[in-house]
Amino acid sequence: MTSPILQPVIALVLWTFVMWAWLYATRIPAIRTANKPMDPAMTAADLNAVIPPRVRWKADNYNHLHEQPTLFYAVALALALAGAGVGLNLWLAWAYVAIRVAHSLIQALGNVIMIRFSVFMLGSLVLLALALRTAVVVFE
Repeated sequence: MTSPILQPVIALVLWTFVMWAWLYATRIPAIRTANKPMDPAMTAADLNAVIPPRVRWKADNYNHLHEQPTLFYAVALALALAGAGVGLNLWLAWAYVAIRVAHSLIQALGNVIMIRFSVFMLGSLVLLALALRTAVVVFE
């Protein structure tokens, strides 16, 4: 039997692939439109100078989904292994996923920094609560 907390884990993994597809759906046409040679020695900064910010935001968010969410995966998997991936822990996990999706949409569509930062901080607090609850389970 699997733990219910694995559902939000997989949901966030799948969301990451949505952002992956979105970044390529916008980046490839932008590179073609720029009509600049793509030199193999080109750095990320060089590429970012060629594509519009609205395109770059999707790639930035895709990268962000490989940063803090790795902590979420570790915490959720620890809860699943400990048999504590239900109840409030499950609700917090789903809240974290919903907040990360909102963060992605804010960044990809308009990138209003203060709103994005506020949503990021809310997600961080939810993740901290989940991590503290996990610590109680694994250190008891």
